[in-house]
Amino acid sequence: MVTGQHQVSLVRQESLAGQGDPRPDPEAEAGWRTGSSRMCGAGSARHRGPMKLRAVTLAVSMAYLWLMMILLGAIVLETFMVYPNIFVDPPASLETALEFMRVTAPNDFFPPLGFLSWITGVGAVVLAWRIRPARYWVAFSVLMIVCEGLFSMAFHWPRNEILFVEGTAVHSDAFLVQTAQEFQRLHWSRLVFNAASAVTIFVGFLKVYRDFLVGRSGASLPTPATKHPV
Repeated sequence: MVTGQHQVSLVRQESLAGQGDPRPDPEAEAGWRTGSSRMCGAGSARHRGPMKLRAVTLAVSMAYLWLMMILLGAIVLETFMVYPNIFVDPPASLETALEFMRVTAPNDFFPPLGFLSWITGVGAVVLAWRIRPARYWVAFSVLMIVCEGLFSMAFHWPRNEILFVEGTAVHSDAFLVQTAQEFQRLHWSRLVFNAASAVTIFVGFLKVYRDFLVGRSGASLPTPATKHPV
């Protein structure tokens, strides 16, 4: 009887020896954990780089959007409040406007702000070009505001010189009235350019912001590590 139990015990020990120890090996488990932590760390480092680029792109696009909203508000105010008073009765109203704008005038405000919008817009295009849904919206916005600036240089600046610098000392009243009418008609093109630029950068900024949110949610997720059998 004892001999039979002893034989059964030997058979079980041999069976366990053939299958291997089912308990986990502490050294192998520690090695797997170290490898997993390294993989997660590498994934986090990969996410940090794109997230910094996304944050810079978002900041520059927001700055450009802010400038375009200021420009749009200023040109709307100028169109519907300032110009009706300036051109109500040229050339007498032109002289009144010059007296009122003795300290600062629109030509002291719009050219520097417009040039700053060009610089910021180019930066926004360069940074947002990698974002396919946003790239053409931002680029079209910059194209519109550049066209508005070039249009002003070509058609408004010469007439501005005639109306507010040379005035009645050089030109007749009839010529100044005609120039003032041309100035007002051409000004609507500047308003359209500016509005188109502001609307398209607003759409482009929303797409840039969506890309930022998607990248941030992806960076917050841990990198999955595959556990290899020992």
